[in-house]
Amino acid sequence: MSLSINLTINGQLRDITLDDPRVTLLDLLRERLDLTGTKKGCDRGQCGACTVLVNGRRMNSCLALTASLDGAVITTIEGLADGDTLHPLQSAFIEHDGFQCGFCTPGQIMSAAGLIAEAQAGDDPERIRELMSGNICRCGAYQGITEAVQQAQREMIARNRKDAA
Repeated sequence: MSLSINLTINGQLRDITLDDPRVTLLDLLRERLDLTGTKKGCDRGQCGACTVLVNGRRMNSCLALTASLDGAVITTIEGLADGDTLHPLQSAFIEHDGFQCGFCTPGQIMSAAGLIAEAQAGDDPERIRELMSGNICRCGAYQGITEAVQQAQREMIARNRKDAA
């Protein structure tokens, strides 16, 4: 029995037919849609490498059944930039060396984007680390990650104020 759903992925409306209602969002993104920036780490929701934004909120895509997301707006690492212009988080991660092996970087960036959108971070490094604790970096780039989140958040707030004026 197949199931048809609609998802908006990185700004593009997609009609998806699921032959198996148990397919995870992670597997759909990587295996069917060739959006391989989202990484499959632990496949149990513990490492955060598969973090994407669903309706603007952070979600471990390895735990999300695609069938339950009909009508959702999904943003992956591939959809964060604006064409050739990197998102402030992507630029800040580069500037602060917030990645080492790079495997966890997409999930870290997506988690940080959600964190900033949820307006929970503030500028407190300890709070940022706590709120990002669901994303594990085995290489230990946490200092650079925290600094990147702080910088990007400041830039995004300044940009929003400028746009509002």
